[in-house]
Amino acid sequence: MIDKATYREAMSGLGAAVNVVTSEGPAGLAGCTVSAVCSVTDEPPTLLVCINRASKNNALIRANGNLCVNVLAGDQRHLAMLFSSSGASMASRFAAAAWDRLETGAPALIGGVAALDCEIMSMNEVGTHTVFYCAIKAVRSANDRDGLIYFGRDFHRLQPAAQAAHA
Repeated sequence: MIDKATYREAMSGLGAAVNVVTSEGPAGLAGCTVSAVCSVTDEPPTLLVCINRASKNNALIRANGNLCVNVLAGDQRHLAMLFSSSGASMASRFAAAAWDRLETGAPALIGGVAALDCEIMSMNEVGTHTVFYCAIKAVRSANDRDGLIYFGRDFHRLQPAAQAAHA
């Protein structure tokens, strides 16, 4: 059996986009930093999001039935840190950026790389996490922005291909 430390060390070599996942509805406002997001299929547009079951955000997102995957831009590291802080109130997290709503009512970040507004279709429990399967209801993207990935236990900025070609 693979121990937790060995697994985590191997996973630190898997670069992942940094996202703030938000939700709002009858259960209230939720928001947390998530790197476990993956496209499932483009027909119909579907993605999956994994969130720790011990997180208060998990219960809120589950009850609201919606979420928005806000893909952070290279200059939004501070949002990743803030939304991952257990000491930051939900009000202070959302006060640090500009938000609007697309279709589901979940907060959509203004100025990110993309906002993927979703309705939760189904969920599976796997170990410590819930896997949310989400139907994408609306998309906003700005592919000219630098991206933000988490790799090797640190944040790194990525330039869009068009900018990198001119650098």
